[in-house]
Amino acid sequence: MKPYDFIMLGVAIVIIILCLLQGGKSEGASGAITGGGLNVFVKTKERGAEKVVSVLTLICAILFFFLALIIEIINAGGAK
Repeated sequence: MKPYDFIMLGVAIVIIILCLLQGGKSEGASGAITGGGLNVFVKTKERGAEKVVSVLTLICAILFFFLALIIEIINAGGAK
């Protein structure tokens, strides 16, 4: 394994942890069956730690995407 593979793996693990830390934004399947959750389009702002986790998840996802592109370019350049 190359060093950038470990970086990619680390970012992937961080994304998984951050996704698990995020709270549910809806009632889920039970709300759909019982008719609950009629306030689907009500605007709710994230605040505090919830917003920080959400922003960190977005940043890590963008970082993961660009790392994947860069690694693919490096590997394609080395195959020639």
